[in-house]
Amino acid sequence: MQPIVNETSDIALELSIVMPCLNEAQTVGTCVKKAQAYLEMFQIRGEVIVADNGSTDGSQAIALTLGARVLRVESRGYGNALRAGIAAAQGTFVVMGDSDDSYDFSALQPFVEQLREGHDLVLGNRFRGGIPPGAMPVLHKFFGNRLLTFIGRTLYRSPSHDFYCGLRGFRRDAVLSLELDAAGMEFALEMIVKATIHGLRITEVPTRLAVDGRGRPSHLRSWRDGWRSLRLFLLLSPRGLFLYPGAAIFLLGLAGTLMLLAGDVVLGNIAFAERTMVITAAAINIGFEVMLFWIFATTVAVQRSLLPHDPSFERLRRAMPLERGLALGTALILLGLITVIGAISEWSVVGFGPLVGGMAMRFVIISGTTFVLGAQILYGSFFLYVLEYRAASLRREPVSQPAPTASNWPIPDS
Repeated sequence: MQPIVNETSDIALELSIVMPCLNEAQTVGTCVKKAQAYLEMFQIRGEVIVADNGSTDGSQAIALTLGARVLRVESRGYGNALRAGIAAAQGTFVVMGDSDDSYDFSALQPFVEQLREGHDLVLGNRFRGGIPPGAMPVLHKFFGNRLLTFIGRTLYRSPSHDFYCGLRGFRRDAVLSLELDAAGMEFALEMIVKATIHGLRITEVPTRLAVDGRGRPSHLRSWRDGWRSLRLFLLLSPRGLFLYPGAAIFLLGLAGTLMLLAGDVVLGNIAFAERTMVITAAAINIGFEVMLFWIFATTVAVQRSLLPHDPSFERLRRAMPLERGLALGTALILLGLITVIGAISEWSVVGFGPLVGGMAMRFVIISGTTFVLGAQILYGSFFLYVLEYRAASLRREPVSQPAPTASNWPIPDS
């Protein structure tokens, strides 16, 4: 037996067709044949790669017999299989698609044409291309896919209308530059989100989805994969997760506190006074802390290349160095002390007896709020300084993590 050797041809390949595979013996052969027929029909110099993720049903032998390159990917997971396949690909362009015969690998020309025109990522859109009955679970078709696609488009302004379509083409070097690292099904989402964030040229083409030919349940787990998708969306959107909700809570709390500081607010038969002011003041601190988490999360995300450098965020950081943060935090704490003195003065009016309401209680609430804000800014400034100091050290000593390992599957002796 001899191993397949990954040697670069004198003539560069234009297209690599990559298929992740896990026990797809019933369909992988059909997919490989269609992909090879497409390459031959359009006279494209290319290759077919099956990234096998531990099949035990003979899928590897079927693909090898038909002339595909088969990679053994030890790390389990859809994303790991695809990353290994993309890393091993020799084509300028890569088209990836599932090996369950739900996508037609003989109909890839729209993807290749758009790639030749200069697009970096060409996504399939099954809602435009057609979804016959039984090809997609009803829950996914009318709820899950549409909702999560809407969330993705809202958070990232992505042009994709079908985030979950598994058939897509891209420039290999462009996608490798995104440093994708999702191990599971969310790999497909990570590709779209990071491509959008980094400004890659993205377009869509209609893609028809067929009923897969495996005759067994899909590897997908609807609720688990849906949560992992939402988790990824939030991970890559610190503004959507932290900044916007935090700012809304902070501003609502601030407006309510200022109104109640001036006096009771009466709406009909309901009067809002000091007890309500405790809630609005708490909203100020909660909102500010959430916004502080936005700064921390964005700093870490940029350091880890999850997000590109944001000039507006960097200007904000330069405007508030450690020393200014310490000064602002100290000023708020001093303001808290001043309002405590004001509260004591009001308390003295009643001979330091029980306080039912009035300005003394309002001063106490304001002092507590400013104390907490000051402490958040003081310690937050130090923590941010630690993060950025660590980042400077890492830039001097870069650390890289390897992609999932893949090895070529041996071919039978002739």
